[in-house]
Amino acid sequence: MEEQALLIRRATVKDINDIWAVEEASFSTPWSKEAFKRELTTNQFAYYFVLELEKKIVGYAGMWIILDEAHVTNVAILPESRGLKLGELLMTHLIANAKMHGAESMTLEVRVSNNIAQNLYRKLHFEEKGIRKNYYADTLEDALIMWVEL
Repeated sequence: MEEQALLIRRATVKDINDIWAVEEASFSTPWSKEAFKRELTTNQFAYYFVLELEKKIVGYAGMWIILDEAHVTNVAILPESRGLKLGELLMTHLIANAKMHGAESMTLEVRVSNNIAQNLYRKLHFEEKGIRKNYYADTLEDALIMWVEL
């Protein structure tokens, strides 16, 4: 792949339509635009970032940092931009940002069927710590709870 312009930056309210386009393309039960607006404007614990490829938002990631814990809320890449290690770039950015803000550990939930995401998280040293039964409302699929010490 030839060199392409990549930028990860803090998300703003102006990014909501692009974030939602990634969200809708990635998840069977996407968050609403209003939910993202609340995250970006009123949630004091929220940190959201967008990933631009050639000046187009192709991915985003979010987390909450509460005291010394970071909780990943969302990570998504447009389907046509997957396979380029962009998810790994976003997760590495989240981890670095969480450390910078004093987090000592990070957690997330992932569908038990999402082996690609689980493999990425394991590569980043996340470990399985439990199961949330019937976590996903659309299919009642269980979620794997994963943690990493930062």
